[in-house]
Amino acid sequence: MRPLIGITAYVEQAAWGVWDQRAVLIPETYVRMVHEAGGRAVVVPPDALDAPDLVARLDGLVLAGGADIEPARYGAEAHATTVTRPDRDAGELAVLAAALDADRPVLGVCRGMELLAVAYGGTLHQHLPDLLGTTRHQPSPGVYGSHDVRFVAGSRAAKIFGERAETNSYHHQAVDDPGRLTVTGRCDDGVVEAVEDPSLRFVFGVQWHPETAGDPRPFAALVEASLG
Repeated sequence: MRPLIGITAYVEQAAWGVWDQRAVLIPETYVRMVHEAGGRAVVVPPDALDAPDLVARLDGLVLAGGADIEPARYGAEAHATTVTRPDRDAGELAVLAAALDADRPVLGVCRGMELLAVAYGGTLHQHLPDLLGTTRHQPSPGVYGSHDVRFVAGSRAAKIFGERAETNSYHHQAVDDPGRLTVTGRCDDGVVEAVEDPSLRFVFGVQWHPETAGDPRPFAALVEASLG
């Protein structure tokens, strides 16, 4: 049987057909990558209720991209550019905590990696242009940047991607302090691009969007770990 992989979802105003209303949704690329990797995707709404019971039914978890995390969760004041979804923070952190307690494999993508860092006691840079003086990681609305990431030899990241990877980048925030996570990938400007927890079966985060690039490798690693 294909392992059941939960993908955390957005709640956003959305339009389709004759409707324009709030909806639970996720880009189809996440579902496609999970299926190509051999898993069965299920959408997980941002709901903190009964998180351990939910996780008990899952074999793995993908923390998807999206809006910024509420800065108060890592002891900071909000930057003018920070746009949050507090309901999603609450739901995802509850599901993540249950997944970590149960040692379920977890893959964090973009916001998902940042959420991992916050859950592990870390902090975030809220606006990279202030730090770097460039918008290379998010050139303009809906336009991805492109840059190399180099990985630490012997890390899970290196086992998945090799020594380096060309990545598609769309984020204005990034991990500052990774907390108890290990940094295993960086861009040439020093921005953290991959983190992991080597003490658990599979806890891995990437700052870019492999699902949009059609790269199933991190999803395949998650699915493989979920079978163990």
